[in-house]
Amino acid sequence: KVEKAALLITIKTKAMSSLVKEDLNKKLFRSLGQRLHQFIEVECPGRHRFYLCASVTKCKEVQISMVRRFRVGLEENYAISEKWYLKDLEMIDGKEADADNPWFDMHFKKVYSWEAYSCASKYAFVRKLNKLNELYLKKDLKFVNFDFTYISSESLWSANNGDCVVLAKVCFYASNLFTEKMTAIKHALQRDIFTPNDERLLSIVNVCKAGKKKRNCFLCATVTTERPVQVNVVKVKKSDKGDFYKRQTAWALRDLAVVDAKDAVKENPEFDLHFDKVYKWVASSTAEKNIFISCIWKLNQRYLRKKIDFINVSPQLLEESVPSGENQNVAGGDEEGADEYQELNAREEQDIEIMMEGCEYAISNAEAFADKLSRELQVLDGANIQSIMASEKQVNILMKLLDEALKEVDQIELKLSSYEEMLQSVKEQMDQISESNNLINLSNTNNLELLSEIEFLVNHMDLAKGHIKALQEGDLSSSRGIEACTNAADALLQCMNVTLKPGHEMLYAVQQQQQQFSKLRELFARRLASHLNNVFVQQGHDQSSTLAQHSVELTLPNHHPFHRDLLRYAKLMEWLKNTDYEKYDGLTKNYMDYLSRLYEREIKDFFEVAKIKMTGATKEGKKFGLHGSSGKLTGSTSSLNKLSVQSSGNRRSQSSSLLDMGNMSASDLDVADRTKFDKIFEQVLSELEPLCLAEQDFISKFFKLQQHLSIPGTTMGEQEEMDGGTLSRAHNIGGPQALPSENYMIRQMMIKIFRCVEPELNNLIALGDKIDSFNSLYMLVKMSHHVWTAQNVDPTSFLSTTLGNVLVTVKRNFDKCISNQIKQMEDVKISKKSKVGILPFVAEFEEFAALAESIFKNAERRGDLDKAYLKLIRGVFMNVEKVANESQKTPRDVVMMENFHHIFATLSRLKISCLEAEKKEAKQKYTDHLQSYVIYSLGQPLEKLNHFFEGIEARVAQGVREEEVGYQLAFNKQELRKVIREYPGKEVKKGLDNLYKKVDKHLCEEENLLQVVWHSMQDEFIRQYKHFEGLIARCYPGAGITMEFTIQDILDYFSSIAQSH
Repeated sequence: KVEKAALLITIKTKAMSSLVKEDLNKKLFRSLGQRLHQFIEVECPGRHRFYLCASVTKCKEVQISMVRRFRVGLEENYAISEKWYLKDLEMIDGKEADADNPWFDMHFKKVYSWEAYSCASKYAFVRKLNKLNELYLKKDLKFVNFDFTYISSESLWSANNGDCVVLAKVCFYASNLFTEKMTAIKHALQRDIFTPNDERLLSIVNVCKAGKKKRNCFLCATVTTERPVQVNVVKVKKSDKGDFYKRQTAWALRDLAVVDAKDAVKENPEFDLHFDKVYKWVASSTAEKNIFISCIWKLNQRYLRKKIDFINVSPQLLEESVPSGENQNVAGGDEEGADEYQELNAREEQDIEIMMEGCEYAISNAEAFADKLSRELQVLDGANIQSIMASEKQVNILMKLLDEALKEVDQIELKLSSYEEMLQSVKEQMDQISESNNLINLSNTNNLELLSEIEFLVNHMDLAKGHIKALQEGDLSSSRGIEACTNAADALLQCMNVTLKPGHEMLYAVQQQQQQFSKLRELFARRLASHLNNVFVQQGHDQSSTLAQHSVELTLPNHHPFHRDLLRYAKLMEWLKNTDYEKYDGLTKNYMDYLSRLYEREIKDFFEVAKIKMTGATKEGKKFGLHGSSGKLTGSTSSLNKLSVQSSGNRRSQSSSLLDMGNMSASDLDVADRTKFDKIFEQVLSELEPLCLAEQDFISKFFKLQQHLSIPGTTMGEQEEMDGGTLSRAHNIGGPQALPSENYMIRQMMIKIFRCVEPELNNLIALGDKIDSFNSLYMLVKMSHHVWTAQNVDPTSFLSTTLGNVLVTVKRNFDKCISNQIKQMEDVKISKKSKVGILPFVAEFEEFAALAESIFKNAERRGDLDKAYLKLIRGVFMNVEKVANESQKTPRDVVMMENFHHIFATLSRLKISCLEAEKKEAKQKYTDHLQSYVIYSLGQPLEKLNHFFEGIEARVAQGVREEEVGYQLAFNKQELRKVIREYPGKEVKKGLDNLYKKVDKHLCEEENLLQVVWHSMQDEFIRQYKHFEGLIARCYPGAGITMEFTIQDILDYFSSIAQSH
């Protein structure tokens, strides 16, 4: 009975499907020139029904359409709501491969989700798409989450095979009973056990323990509903006393180590789970076991970092759990993907409860309840089949009406075709009228464009007659004429630089106008270059006077009027630079040639006057044969040579001086001469600095070089030879192509114009150094200040670079001066017959330090002086000790004491911060040698007494007790009294008087240390007296032996001797 009913359902369903398909073809797809291959009904919200259709167009394109079915009166109509092409389809996702699931996704540029009428219709549609792809596209179309067995072989699952359909229907009814039973159990477990614990049941398997009496229980795979998600395997047992279940044991999935399916090939319901120990189970069926193991695999892949070992499990089972082609993120994702359980809604629960209330054994005997439901379902299926078969006559009548309607449609189509032919002729006439109107509009547009082009050319390429006349005959010597020429040149440049549109150059009028502009440009450029060359020559003649008229005041001529007159042509120079660079470059070189000769004469005369003022008014000028202004030098270089020759004899004649300072003794020059040299040198620099800055500023403004242009392959530091051709470049008439850097051009022009400045400065520095090498201190300070000032303004300027080079020379002279002083210290020779006193180089160091401190006060290069101080003071220290060791007339301690006292006094007075350590060292050496001299000198007046007490101290040091020393033969009381009697007060005073005279002979008068030394001797004598008294008291106790003079007598002796001298 079931087979017959299923067969009738299949036949009738195919018939109804064919009717709908034919209706869709006839009413929709055939009119579009397409052929419908497959359609399925999909669930969509609303009152209309929707079909998902696969059709092929005339161009062999596979189209997928969403068709809406709607009713107009009694007639069914169709309309395409949305359409796609199979070539744009990237993937079809069946959601779940191992469940009866009608849902699927189609991935175009966006993802569309559908619910088919049934899972079978979903597979039928996918099979057809797969076949159409193989026929027309042959693209790699992805199918994921499908059972590929039902997709690959369409013939096996075709609706034409009735036996297979009947068999499938029977199998469905058979499995439905079991599924309903397991679903009821699953629902009860979820409701009673897991929902109260906030868990969801994902999979269940009916098992019993292997090898024991079969007591059935359930193994459940669950996940918690709260995060972090906890995955558990729970054992649930049915209670013996009632129809309810209780939770018996639970294991965390992370504790599961191995899943053993026993056999990967043969069907075997047994399996093992390895937790803390091995649990052996036997499932009710192999299918249930496989479903449960597959669920465990999915949960392991999704939630656990530690992977479980699955052994003896079919690879196909695991592959189906994670299908190929789908890029799954097993570490995350939606938990719903692993949930196979779907809860019933409220209405479904209510219907099931009513049904179960009507059956007494619905819970106690589930199998009998399932049989009853199956019988009722068969009755309903039979009734449905009878209803379908009874409606066959109405279907045939409906089909006949549809055929008649199609005939009427064909007649209407014929009439519409005739109407279309009539309208076609009207359309052709309207097209001709439209084309004529377009031609008229195009002609008007062209005329307007032509007028616009003519107005553009006339407005931008027409030069006024006044401008032309100014360019040809304008006066370049008057201010009004210069202004007119400047305006005309700007107007000409604008006309020449106007941006022409493509094709304008081909017009004869434009070519003629451009030729006229070129001629005017060349004519005016020649006039301007010739006029400016004449101005440059006139400037050289007007200011060719030397400094003969300026010999009284050391000043340079002012070029400001000349610069002011030339700056009127600055805009014209800019125009010439932009239009004819060759003439601009020629003017630049001519300007440098004329001005370099003019500045050379002025600067050389200026430096001659400076040298005369330095030498003519000093004693040294007379020695060199330079008497005032009448002894004017004929040239800076020759003058210096003569000066060098004459000064060589003076240097030889003054070799006895301990500090010659280069050429002559510093004592021959007074402070006034050095101050005058300092003022002259400062005035020279003060005159040169504004002259160079003014000329550089003028060059920048006049030749328009203040802008910075980038030049490929040229750098600012590039050095080129300035021989007259450096600034010339190959240029086209239109403008510069490869200009050097403008800062570099300014610097090179300044070097060419002022090429004599650096040699003249070096000669002046050499002269000042030969006059007095102390002048190098003045020059170093002044030059450093001017270099610092110039670098703050522009560190790359000519003035900054030139003064920097000269500063190097000055620094070398200064270093040479320091080296010469140290060498002269080393070469010093002292007289063997006279006392030494304060050494000359010590006195000269004092003079040098005092002068340097006054010169370098608040100077920028204080560091150079500090380094020189350290070199000099080391040399002074070393050579003082050297002279003291070589001294024969004066004791070494006296030489060291006096000179280091002088050095200490000098450093204390000048307060030189970098020499604080040397000042302390000088004081220490002075103190040490003063004490040494005093001790050495005091041993002579009481020589026998000293020797006697030294003997006593020696015996005590050998171990003799102090009170026993008096029993020694050589040191008994009689010997002591004998020695003391040899030194009465009168003899002591006489000895001290002789000592004072000797000390007076040793010490020099300049340092005035006699009283200091005499007072130190007094203190040392009293200390020794007290020491002797102490030894007598300890070594000769109770002997009553005392010195024949007291401490008060000693004080009186020292005081009277000092006053008498």
